[in-house]
Amino acid sequence: MAESINIQGATIPEDVAYKLLYAVAWAENIDLEGWAKTDRNWILNTYAECLLAVQNPAQRMTALPSSAQSAAAAEQARGTDNP
Repeated sequence: MAESINIQGATIPEDVAYKLLYAVAWAENIDLEGWAKTDRNWILNTYAECLLAVQNPAQRMTALPSSAQSAAAAEQARGTDNP
């Protein structure tokens, strides 16, 4: 069985993905709670990507563009998590 992940009260993958969705939105200057409307497709696609990243990070690597895979592989080879 997989380890339990707890990110500020989130204990199931869906909760973690939901919190990650907000982090991604913040990083991309998208306001999910304000007056400005956000594109429905962006929300659904981003949540699906977040859920995939939480449930199976290795599978997400196959979905990345080749340039992103190369950068991620190089970073992993260096043994660093930060650029």
